[in-house]
Amino acid sequence: MYKLKKTIKRLFTPITLMLVPHTSRKPFSIKAPSIGIFAFIVMGFVGIVYVFSVSVDALQYRVMKEKLNYYTEQFLDLRSTISSLKSAEAEFKRLFSMKTKEEVLEHLNTSDSGSIDMEALKNQINTAIETVSGIKDYMSQERDIYMATPKGMPVYGRITSGFSERVHPITGMIDFHTGIDIASSPDTPIAATADGVVSFSGRSGGSGNLVVIEHGFGYSTLYAHNKRNNVSVGQVVKRGDIVSYVGSTGSTTGPHLHYEVWKNKRATNPAQFIK
Repeated sequence: MYKLKKTIKRLFTPITLMLVPHTSRKPFSIKAPSIGIFAFIVMGFVGIVYVFSVSVDALQYRVMKEKLNYYTEQFLDLRSTISSLKSAEAEFKRLFSMKTKEEVLEHLNTSDSGSIDMEALKNQINTAIETVSGIKDYMSQERDIYMATPKGMPVYGRITSGFSERVHPITGMIDFHTGIDIASSPDTPIAATADGVVSFSGRSGGSGNLVVIEHGFGYSTLYAHNKRNNVSVGQVVKRGDIVSYVGSTGSTTGPHLHYEVWKNKRATNPAQFIK
């Protein structure tokens, strides 16, 4: 009992703390029991530990938030690439469900982490996207070539003179006929046989009313002896558009269309394109 009283007395024995300012002011002192000073020190230590713990938790939360944002961005990118791949896959399934190359070309629409596995997957998908894009670029070019290549008869009628040497029906001289003559009724519509731009539309000597269309990739077509032309220079035309009407202007013996196909500045037999 005596020892307990002695211990309690020591705990509550006052301790004087003297504070000496570095100015002209007088020092002052604070008296507090020993247990109060001890409790203050313990509470201060606990407070420091708590603040340190909160700081560590805040830092960890910040790191976790940054990782979460990073993974979110990666998954959004991944979803975008997968969506592009699915879209391209659907387009190719639609194209290759067609029976012929002509159908494919005519209907082609030319209008695209913190984890090693994630990066590898993205690289594989990006490679697939690039491959699909390369195929689409190739098919787009093939479609452009196809649409620029003359195809079919420009007018309904009967071929009366082919691509060959012949006796000219007016001069009686032997010359080389650089196109084909298609006899047809006057005013029958004449259609462009490929997409292109009109480079000439007007009167041209013995050819009468003449239309010339540039198609690109070295192709040009000529439509001569027209009764009247239906297009003007610089006009963009599509395969099947009406460019003129059958007539007998220029040096002719009757209403017909003189049709020529040129490839790389050389006359070519139109028969191969009609087939």
